[in-house]
Amino acid sequence: MATAEDKSIIIMAIVNLTDDSFYPGSRCLAEGGIFDGEGFRLRVRNMVKEGAGILDLGACSTRPGSRSVSEEEEWERLRPGLLAVAEECPGVRISIDTFRPAIVSRAYDLIGSFIVNDVSGGCADMWSTVGELGLEYVAMHTRGTPETMQQLTEYDDVTLEVIRFFDTIAETAYRYGVKDWILDPGFGFAKTVEQNWALLREMDRFGKFGKRILAGLSRKSFLYKPLGITPDDALTATQIADFIALDKGADILRVHDVAEASRTIRLFRLYRYSSGGSPSQKPV
Repeated sequence: MATAEDKSIIIMAIVNLTDDSFYPGSRCLAEGGIFDGEGFRLRVRNMVKEGAGILDLGACSTRPGSRSVSEEEEWERLRPGLLAVAEECPGVRISIDTFRPAIVSRAYDLIGSFIVNDVSGGCADMWSTVGELGLEYVAMHTRGTPETMQQLTEYDDVTLEVIRFFDTIAETAYRYGVKDWILDPGFGFAKTVEQNWALLREMDRFGKFGKRILAGLSRKSFLYKPLGITPDDALTATQIADFIALDKGADILRVHDVAEASRTIRLFRLYRYSSGGSPSQKPV
C-alpha cells in the first residue's frame, strides 16, 4: 500500500498558444501571432526535462476581462502545438485548456486521448463529449465568463459554496459516465484576493471528494496585488502558495515555472515526510 510519502505530485506546465495571456513569459506565439515551431519545441522539451508530467496547451485566453477568439482561430493556434508535442514528447500527458466541445472532438481525432482542462465549469455538450470519448476531465469552479467573473464574487462562505458546486459536479460526472475527473477550486476566477486566500487556507476540505486536486496559483493577481508587484515578479509568491497548496492536499500544480515547482515539491517532501536521521546521512 502506498504511503503519504509515496504520493504522486504532478507538475502541469502552462503552454499558452496565445498572444494575450496575463503573463507574457508564458506566451508561445511569435510576434504577429505566428507559431514558432522551433522555439515551441525547445520550450516543451525544456519543460519536460525540468519535471513537467503534463503539458497544458491553451489557445484561447481565459484571463479575467479577456474576450474569446473564434473556434477556428483557437483550432488553428492549437493544432500545430498538439502535433509538435505528440512528436517531441511522446511519453508526456497532454492537457488541452478549452471550454469548447468541438475543439475536444477535433483534438481527439488528431492525437487520441488527453486531459480536458475546462475552466467554464462544464456544459451538457462538454460532459457528453468527454463521457463518450472516455477522457479525463478537469472541473474548475467559476462564475460567469472571463469578461464578467470579477463582478460575481458574492459568497456567504466561499469554500462551502465551492464544495456545493463540486457536489453537483460529482453528480453530473456520474450521470454522463465521466469516471476520472480532477477537482480545481478555481483560484483567481470569480473570487476576491481575500476569498482566494480563504480557499487556499481551507483547501483540505475538498479531500471529501476523493479526487485529485489541481492548484492553479501561478503568478495570479491575488498573489502579486497585495505586494504591489507584477506577474513578472511573483515567482517567489507562487512558490510559497504552491507549498501551502501541497500541504493542504494538492496533487497537481499548474505552473509557468517548472524547474522552480520541482524544487518546491522537493522541499515540501523534506518538510512533510522527513524523519530526521543520523548526522552521518548525506544532505538531500
